[in-house]
This record gives sequence, C-alpha cells and structure tokens, in this order.
Amino acid sequence: MTFGRSGAASVVLNVGGARYSLSRELLKDFPLRRVSRLHGCRSERDVLEVCDDYDRERNEYFFDRHSEAFGFILLYVRGHGKLRFAPRMCELSFYNEMIYWGLEGAHLEYCCQRRLDDRMSDTYTFYSADEPGVLGRDEAPGGAEAAPSRRWLERMRRTFEEPTSSLAAQILASVSVVFVIVSMVVLCASTLPDWRNAAADNRSLDDRSRYSAGPGREPSGIIEAICIGWFTAECIVRFIVSKNKCEFVKRPLNIIDLLAITPYYISVLMTVFTGENSQLQRAGVTLRVLRMMRIFWVIKLARHFIGLQTLGLTLKRCYREMVMLLVFICVAMAIFSALSQLLEHGLDLETSNKDFTSIPAACWWVIISMTTVGYGDMYPITVPGRILGGVCVVSGIVLLALPITFIYHSFVQCYHELKFRSARYSRSLSAEFLN
Repeated sequence: MTFGRSGAASVVLNVGGARYSLSRELLKDFPLRRVSRLHGCRSERDVLEVCDDYDRERNEYFFDRHSEAFGFILLYVRGHGKLRFAPRMCELSFYNEMIYWGLEGAHLEYCCQRRLDDRMSDTYTFYSADEPGVLGRDEAPGGAEAAPSRRWLERMRRTFEEPTSSLAAQILASVSVVFVIVSMVVLCASTLPDWRNAAADNRSLDDRSRYSAGPGREPSGIIEAICIGWFTAECIVRFIVSKNKCEFVKRPLNIIDLLAITPYYISVLMTVFTGENSQLQRAGVTLRVLRMMRIFWVIKLARHFIGLQTLGLTLKRCYREMVMLLVFICVAMAIFSALSQLLEHGLDLETSNKDFTSIPAACWWVIISMTTVGYGDMYPITVPGRILGGVCVVSGIVLLALPITFIYHSFVQCYHELKFRSARYSRSLSAEFLN
C-alpha cells in the first residue's frame, strides 16, 4: 500500500459506524473490489475516490454505507455461510450495496435471486455493476483539464459504441441497421432462381467479373460494395477512437465484424486472379462459401438491439450450465443409442430394423426424440424399442429442463442490467435534445 500512515500494520474500515480492522496484506487480496482498491491508492485524492472520508491519524477509512448489509456481505466473502438479504431491508437497497462493494446478483442464494428478480420486475428499477456514473453522465476527476482532442475522441467513441448515448449515435445506429437489412435482402434475393438466371444472362452479354468496374456491373454487386464500404469505414473509425486497441480486437462483436467484412475482399481478389469459369470449380466453390459468410452481418444487429445483447451476455455467463446441458445430452445419447440399436437390430437379424444398423445412426433418432422434435424418418418397430422410445422422450424433457432454470435467472438479470444502462443513456439523450 503506497498511501497511509507509515508504520501502521493494519487499517480500519468504518462502514456506517461499524469498525473493522484489516491487515495491509489482507487488504491487497480482499474479495471485495472496492476494499482491495485501497491498496493501490497513492494519494489522498485516490483514496477519496474509493471511500467517503479518511482519517490519517487513525488510519481509518470511512464508508457512508449500510453497516448491517456490509456485515452480511463480509460474512459471505469470509466463507461463513451463504449470501442472503438482510432482515427488514429492501431487496433493491441490499442489491445496491452489493454492487457498491463489487458483488453481483449471481452471488445471492437462489431464493433471494428470485425475490430480487420479482422486485426488479415490479418496480422497473435496475442497477448495473460497472456503471461509472449511475446518477448521470458525470465526468471523471480531472475531466475539466482534459485536452479538447481527448474529449472529442471520447464523444466519438460513445457515438459509435453506445447507440443510445446521443441523438447522433441513434442516427448512426439507424443508418447501420438499414445497411444490414439491405445487405441481407440482397443476399437472400441472390439465391432465387430468377435472380440467378438474370445474372447469368447479364454475364453472357458482358463477359466480365461481377466485381470488375464498368457499366456492365450488376446492381447487386454495387449495393454489396456500398454496404461493405459502410461497414469497413465504421469498423475503422471505431478502431481509431477506441481506448484500448488490443481489447477492441478481442471483443466478440468486433471479431464478427471482421469475419463479415473479410470474405468480401478475399472473394474480390480470388475473382480478379482466378475468375469464375467452369474450369476453376474449386475456386468457384470457395467464392460461394465466402459470399455466404455475409450472413454474419445479421449479428451486427446485436449492437443496436437489447434482446440480442441479452442473449449474448447470458450465453457468456452461463457457459458452465450450457456445458452441463451438453454433457447430459451426450451421456443420454450414448446410453439410448446403444440400447435402441441392440433392441431394433442386434437381437433378431432377420426382422431387424434397417434404420438402426449402427449406434451412430441410432444417435440421430435419440437426439430428435429427446428434444421432442420427432421427424418420423426413423422410429422403433419392436415393443421393447417403443418402450425405450417413451423412456427416451421423458428423460429428454427432464434432462433439458434441469439447467434451464439457472439460464433463465441469468437471462433476467442480464436483461435488467442492459435495460437499466439503456434507460440511463436515454435520459441523457432526452436532456441533450431539450438543450
């Protein structure tokens, strides 16, 4: 710890009048993020950004927070029991205390998570764990002295990254959505037989590549080039104004943008160097695959729609539950496919079911039965096989339902967080529009 009374072996945390003594070494790796941040403070100004007041003589840090709630949270992080709501305290107030100290709703006991979800749904009050200024768009300390160019870059970054942060950001997001929709319509229309026949007739009249310049170029190619130009310019600008270039490249949505843009330029180069004649079938197949990768543009809509953002954030937080679900399905598939192959084909070879000739073939029947799809392309014909099919269907319903509860609560929590963030930026947008 670089700030504090010299020679003191411990520090004192005063939370709403309740005093706690912690050693300096324990403070460094303390489970609560706000408390552990005190270890890296180099000046009194840094300390006052973390706590509300500081007494140098007593080496005491004061936090104007709920003392009873902090006591429950402290017991939890020390491993003494599970985190539940404090008695006679509002669920939303306790959740606000959790966010302040660096915890999330997932740390709550299951019953308390349900109470919190119900209360948040009833009151439409949402909190986010990483909001820099929950009560408004306050500038960070030292913002007044920031250079104009830095403030301009920050405003540009918010315009491109946060569609609800300003009126210009909403207009930019609307234009981007229009380009995505137009590109998807062109992609779908290009697979229609009439469209392909018309394109073939145009190529027979003008023996040029689709991507070559000139008056004979197809309208779909022009539209596609305009959309790609917009997406490329948008991606380049967002990269230039980003704070951390390495972090920008690692973000999933930015990777998807790269996957959606790169195939176009690769296909252009392949068309220029190889052409699309019948003698280069391999190159033609590669071009078709690359062009079909434009379907990734649909995922760009996640930047502008809270539903898709909630889905992505839920999958990110519930990857353990998703893996558990896949394990359940794989284990059940291995068991039922082996049994069904034995009952339908292995016992009586003369009257065997030709659809169940192998265990891999039976796996297809198991998966469509467990998910209650039932295409009807293959089915058991023996009595034991039909009994096994009924057990397979019932077990599939049970196994699929077990992890869904955890995924549902995570989805609700992610939706609340993203909706609150969107509402905060909408309030800022309303103030900016009125001004």
